[in-house]
Amino acid sequence: MADKFNNRYRISSTRLQSWDYAKNGLYFVTICTKNNEHYFGEIIDGEMQLSQIGEIVESEWIKTFEMRPDMNLRMDEYVVMPNHFHAIIIIGENRYNTHCGNAMPCRDAMHCRDAMHCVSTTTTAQTVIPITQPKLNQFGRQSKNLSSVIRGFKIGVTKNARILDPDFEWQSRFYDHIIRDSKSLKKIQDYIFNNPLQWKDDKYNNLKT
Repeated sequence: MADKFNNRYRISSTRLQSWDYAKNGLYFVTICTKNNEHYFGEIIDGEMQLSQIGEIVESEWIKTFEMRPDMNLRMDEYVVMPNHFHAIIIIGENRYNTHCGNAMPCRDAMHCRDAMHCVSTTTTAQTVIPITQPKLNQFGRQSKNLSSVIRGFKIGVTKNARILDPDFEWQSRFYDHIIRDSKSLKKIQDYIFNNPLQWKDDKYNNLKT
């Protein structure tokens, strides 16, 4: 009961506390617009028709990999949807994760996750630092990791999108999933590829009739 009320008044960390997000591996990320506003275009006959802001999202994602050669990032499947963005990002071996193992395959269940988890990319005065924060430092440098990549991408999109629409805003958090094996990878790749075709039943579609 005490835990129930404690959770109501504090912001807990939803990241896996024992996982180093600089680790060499494959990550599935989902980033949504604030209030699921439809800034990026529309689905017509099962195909995504990008708006100008949608084109900015795609352009900034491509630039993400060009701007960070030191992280050895590789692009996999991605899709821009009307109000969210899905992508698989591969963090290769680099000088920032030489102390890490690989994210795929992962045989230690304590260091793997099947569910999507929510991660904040904002650093405001209202942010509550989780009690376990000091433990995160055991992984060394924290700037060259998944969150820093997504944060930079979101900043780039926001800067350019607000030239067209000053009200544009991302949701403050993004969702991540560590891809553990080739079967999971194929399933997620298919999901991303077919996302426009499945828009009618998509959980992010707030225009369902």
